[in-house]
Amino acid sequence: MGFSFFASRAAARFLEDVRRPAGFSTAALLLTAASGGGIVAYADSSRPEDASGPPRQDTPRKKKVVVLGTGWGGTSFLKNLDCSLYDVKVISPRNYFAFTPLLPSVTCGTVEARSIVEPIRKMFEKKKKDVSYYEAECFKIDATKKAVHCRCAVGTNLDGNGDFKVDYDYLVVALGATVNTFNTPGVMEHCYFLKEVEDAQKIRKSVLDCFEKASLPNISEEEKRKILHFVVIGGGPTGVEFTAELHDFLVEDLVKIYPAIQEFVKITIIQSGEHILNTFDDRIASFAETKFQRDGIEVNTGFRVIKVADDLITVKSKSSGGEILVPYGMAVWSAGIGTRPVITDFMNQVGQAKRRVLATNEWLRVRECDGVYAIGDCASISQRKIMDDISTIFKVADKDNSGTLTLKEISDILEDICIRYPQVELYMKSMHMLGIADLIGSAVGDSHKESMVVDIEEFKKALSHVDSQVKTVPATAQVAAQQGYYLADCFNKMDHCKEHPEGPLRLSGSGGDHHNFRPFRYKHLGQFAPLGGEQAAAELPGDWVSMGHSTQWLWYSVYASKQVSWRTRVLVVSDWARRFVFGRDSSRI
Repeated sequence: MGFSFFASRAAARFLEDVRRPAGFSTAALLLTAASGGGIVAYADSSRPEDASGPPRQDTPRKKKVVVLGTGWGGTSFLKNLDCSLYDVKVISPRNYFAFTPLLPSVTCGTVEARSIVEPIRKMFEKKKKDVSYYEAECFKIDATKKAVHCRCAVGTNLDGNGDFKVDYDYLVVALGATVNTFNTPGVMEHCYFLKEVEDAQKIRKSVLDCFEKASLPNISEEEKRKILHFVVIGGGPTGVEFTAELHDFLVEDLVKIYPAIQEFVKITIIQSGEHILNTFDDRIASFAETKFQRDGIEVNTGFRVIKVADDLITVKSKSSGGEILVPYGMAVWSAGIGTRPVITDFMNQVGQAKRRVLATNEWLRVRECDGVYAIGDCASISQRKIMDDISTIFKVADKDNSGTLTLKEISDILEDICIRYPQVELYMKSMHMLGIADLIGSAVGDSHKESMVVDIEEFKKALSHVDSQVKTVPATAQVAAQQGYYLADCFNKMDHCKEHPEGPLRLSGSGGDHHNFRPFRYKHLGQFAPLGGEQAAAELPGDWVSMGHSTQWLWYSVYASKQVSWRTRVLVVSDWARRFVFGRDSSRI
């Protein structure tokens, strides 16, 4: 039936062609379709240039959106973007998303590497998103010509055929960061890092190599102590989590397999600060240090690594200035993050040469760069200071042009001020102020607050200390994921918000109208620090601190629920169950 329908339609088109005037040239081919009993007609007609009739309307071209990176920021953006509105292209040398908070677990076999990765193409397929993916590395961003230059990440590139260029209308830079060695000699050559899945797999092999080497009969006791000395440089969350995982791997699994050398095993943390986990609450840092010391892990705070050799680490005491040589078998560097070369080159191009990361405004757009946005560890939001716009704010609030502001006039604009400058709300909260009357009264006096009138100088005085509360968002997966979600939401309603702005009143520059979108506002959802021995510490919203075995189970539930797919969720949970029943696998594969 379907065949006869199309045949009859084609025949009708043919008959229409043959009835056309002499100005048309027609070539027609008729075929008899025995199975359908109808006629299939193919007509090739050409209309002369002077023919009458309206021109064909082309479909409006979709804006090109290019996303660099498949980490937390880029993946969150792509998952929430309405790809039907744009021509989306993703460029990354890594064709999968990795749940990086579980990388320390991969180093010791608690979780397998493939359990925490999800192929990017599979994520698009599940979401029915029309996205083009290129497995390549971006080595140059040309903001002037709105193009990115890339190099194929598959195979060799000796003939130069792997280089290509991709144009864009909007560019989302989500390249993350690389390791920061602080130019310490020997770090790149002799230390392991923990940024990628491949890094975790290398560490796992190295740990087992150390045990196998120390088990050889020709190794002296002194050599065994050196080979089985595992040093972690950096006492931040990554270093502490890896140390905890390594300690559990040693005491729960490896000492049973290598009983003859268990007495030579030692783990040391070297931290330049006064405490480990210095981004956490002091109670958590103290709890972690006490637990590690009780477990036999040596915690050396106040020491800075100045050189790493093949089998010796040179550290310098910040208090005495003396240098100490530390022999080691394996060293893991987790002392900070640095800038990727392509980001450094791009910053030089857009006038940000002296910065560590890309500077964006509160809407995540790279400053002084049209159509380029940056999210995740490669960027940092430069929150505008209220004192830079104080005169404009006063002018906008002074609707009657009296040269003074009443409490009502300030209250009318307060919501826009708090949205545009979140430090105002933070300052009022830190000073335990109940409202704007308390803020103004602190500068001009508390008497008759309800009827007070302030001039420009008194207004400046009231807000002079507000900018002290400007906060920099941390370089964490949580921040990158929230930024990606926010930016995708802005892209989804970009056309709508041009006509119906939903942002605050423009209080900088000329003022008068509204921003299209509300600025990005980071919402801290808490952070965890697994400490080994089925214990963890958590710092949760509301200044709630939790430590112990119950917190570890909370960590299990949160990390399982945050997996990007049911496949990885099931795999991670099954890996945890396997470890409880059978222990960790010590095979060197």
